[in-house]
Amino acid sequence: MSHPYPEDPPQYPEDPLRTASPAHDASPSRPHGPARSRGPNRSRRTFGIIGLVLLLAGGGYAGHRLLSDDDSADPRVAAAEDRLRSFLGAWQKGQAERAGTYTDSPETAASLLTSVMTNLAPSRTKVTAGEGALRGEDEVQVPFAVAMRIPGVGEYTWDSRARLRERSGQWTVLFSTPMVHPELRPGQTLALSGKGGRAKILDADGGELAAASLTGTVDEKSGKGVSGLQARYDARLAGGKGPRKALVIADRRSGQAVRTLVGAKARKGRAVRTTIDPKVQRAAADALSGVDKTAAIVAVDPRDGHILAAANKPGGMNRALAGRYPPGSTFKVVTTAALLGQGLRPGDPAPCPKFAHVNGQRFENQDQFALDEGSTFRAAFAQSCNTYFVGARDKLSDSALRDTARAFGIGGHWDVGDTTYDGEVPVNTGDNDKAAAVIGQARVQASPLVMASVAATVKSGTFTQPVLVPDGVREKYRAPRNLGPEVAAQLRSLMRSTVTSGSGHALKGLPGTPHAKSGTAEFGTAKPPRTHAWMIGYQGESDLAWAVLLEDGGSGGSDAGPVAARFLQNLSS
Repeated sequence: MSHPYPEDPPQYPEDPLRTASPAHDASPSRPHGPARSRGPNRSRRTFGIIGLVLLLAGGGYAGHRLLSDDDSADPRVAAAEDRLRSFLGAWQKGQAERAGTYTDSPETAASLLTSVMTNLAPSRTKVTAGEGALRGEDEVQVPFAVAMRIPGVGEYTWDSRARLRERSGQWTVLFSTPMVHPELRPGQTLALSGKGGRAKILDADGGELAAASLTGTVDEKSGKGVSGLQARYDARLAGGKGPRKALVIADRRSGQAVRTLVGAKARKGRAVRTTIDPKVQRAAADALSGVDKTAAIVAVDPRDGHILAAANKPGGMNRALAGRYPPGSTFKVVTTAALLGQGLRPGDPAPCPKFAHVNGQRFENQDQFALDEGSTFRAAFAQSCNTYFVGARDKLSDSALRDTARAFGIGGHWDVGDTTYDGEVPVNTGDNDKAAAVIGQARVQASPLVMASVAATVKSGTFTQPVLVPDGVREKYRAPRNLGPEVAAQLRSLMRSTVTSGSGHALKGLPGTPHAKSGTAEFGTAKPPRTHAWMIGYQGESDLAWAVLLEDGGSGGSDAGPVAARFLQNLSS
């Protein structure tokens, strides 16, 4: 007896709709937008109705009859159904070659099932035999149902039927293309088509944003944003919810869609416009290009908080905005603001020995340097003398650092239009905790964005919450207190001294009158301690504040400083 359809052609290597390997029965994601879907009870009822309709219609099914309850115990029918379940089980698991062994056309079956499962890449597949088998003189026909969760489409189900014939005591599935899906014809397959009208993420000039760690990624199979701004603004960029791809019948040779089974929703996404300045972003990315450490650079506009650059190396995690690190001596800007608020002045005496001891704990300066007798607060700030700041802790209450940090927005909830870490400065719990906190250690935590904002606050005199996606911001955070004009002016003078006569010497002589503060932050339990390298600052002659972080990067002045210098030089070239 011949097949009702000619044998399928082999899988064509050039088929653009086919990928490398078939999908397996796994569920890594749940796409939105259910397509045509039937529950299992409805499918079961459908099988019986289909069998009866086929019997009454007669066309091509003469000599077959619907099995009665008594007939269902027929061992020949049971054997045929068992054989079909083996075929369906292998299909369900994505084992196309194994499924083919249960058919009369193993290579053809394996080729088509591989094509379908590879093209659709379902995250879940269920293929089940139903009730209402038809028995003829020499074959059995059994209905079955296929249910898939297809990325970009959602839930999709269909009913089909299989013919089985006994040969040499073994039941075999008579394979044909329409058995896989009733609307398929030889030379065709199921595939996904189109990505819809997904909009772009833009920089401040309206060009496509070139910052992978900010934009994030889109899953190619589902068309859904899975990280970064692509994930946060997924519905907006995609034009709403629902199927994002069309499920089509496609010609296997050309890859062209022949018929649409489930159409993608007509949609037009809306672009997401950021505040990123493409020139500043390129300058930051280029400054990191030669760095062999994990690193980040952030730049903000002190006037309005607009984030002008956020570069990360390597890409992936957006540590520039959401990383959590001890800020080390860059936090001395906050500590100094607290001390100035208590009446200290830049010219006041500031002893800076090699070591300071607090309840048996020893604190020291980097490389155990000491300043000459008669040194001032200005020199202690510019040279980043830890021992002076540890010794000055008694001038501050347990809540002084937290309260002063609030004037810089630290610890508030920042709504910038993207995920950020907004810092933490807890109330001190003891003398040793305070001694470590005044130099940006202990439980003090910040992101590069937070520290860039600290520099921006010094430049402008007041905290302005950073912003990345202006129309994605519901309510900006407002600091509950201000620095005060005198404190801000003194901080500006001290940060300039860091460049002209202190640890920010890498920036000395650069145009734009840079102001800075270096930082070397200990982390971990290694002996000697490993350190992150920081430098933060702002340009006196332009509206730019910035922060540089090198994870496990050594010294703020010696290692982060040159990276900051390259960034500023890139901007001026």
